[in-house]
Order: sequence, then structure tokens, then C-alpha cells
Amino acid sequence: MGLFDKLQSQMPQQENSSPQPVQEGTFTFTFSELPENLEQLRALPESTLDTPYKTAALALCALCCYAVDRENGARMLEFLRGPKGALSAYDAQFLRDRLSGQQYVPFSYFEGALPENDYRPDVPYRITFCSDPYSFANEGYAKLNVRSGGADSPRQIQLRRKGSQWFLWEQFVLVGIRQPASQDQWS
Repeated sequence: MGLFDKLQSQMPQQENSSPQPVQEGTFTFTFSELPENLEQLRALPESTLDTPYKTAALALCALCCYAVDRENGARMLEFLRGPKGALSAYDAQFLRDRLSGQQYVPFSYFEGALPENDYRPDVPYRITFCSDPYSFANEGYAKLNVRSGGADSPRQIQLRRKGSQWFLWEQFVLVGIRQPASQDQWS
């Protein structure tokens, strides 16, 4: 049973080489299933975290998991935060508040997830991130855009580089979107 259906090791070794320049553009990631725990997340090829796009894609997967299973979702997020470490009490409370009664929000970023279908994404799960002229304006940071099926403007995920890896720094994706049709009395 997939993660959405439930709703309705160690850190990779860092290389001592110089970080490669980041390719700007649009990148789509496809997952046959969303990871349900840290082991499944780390088994994905994107877990090398060698581009900000890969880390951003896994961050959305981890937020989907957190919406269903806080403990496993927190472990995944902590892995993606790298040196930033464990979620603080404030971070955990923020996530609980933003997802309370709105567990569908992180799923809304995957293709096919719309208010009309209660944000049920298409399978396989696809998510697309893109950069803009300001995405790499600050050395060692990236701010990538991602679209929700329930919002008119893209949302952002900020990442920070350490060595050759990119880690989750901040996310601005757990914000209000249109209600799913089943919860909207005006639909």
C-alpha cells in the first residue's frame, strides 16, 4: 500500500573535490512509490544530494511522509537537513500546525494533484522544480520553485551546499492552497 493510500546507514560520504557548478533549468523527478521511511529514502538514487534539485525532490517526499507518519517523516527531514541536524521543538510544532487538517498540502506539488480530485497525485509520482534568475544569487544557496495544483504562484524550497552535497535549509511550501473539493462547501 502506498504512502498516499495510508493518508486516505548513515550519511553518504562527502567527496573532497570542489563542488561542481549547478545546472540551472527545469528538472522533473519520477518516483514509482513515495518513500515511507529513511531507509527507503536513502535507497533512492536522488539521495546522493549532489544537486539542489534532488534534495528538494526528496524534501517534498519527506513532507508527504511527515503528513502521514511524523516519526518517519522527521527522520527523513533530519537526514535532508544534514549538518543543521534534528528538528527543534519549534520546527516540529510548525510542521504539526501547518499540516493539521491539511495533510494534502505536500501532495499537491505532485503532477495530477488538484482540488477537484482531493489532491490525489498521478502514479508514478512526478514533481518538477525549476530555477529562476535569482535561484543561485547567493553563493552556496539555492532557492528552487515548485508549483502546487492548488495555488496560482510557485512556492520555494531553499537549499544550502556543504562540500559537494545540498541540504534542506528552509521550505516555503506548507502554505495555504485551495481546499480539496470534498472539503469545499462551495464546490
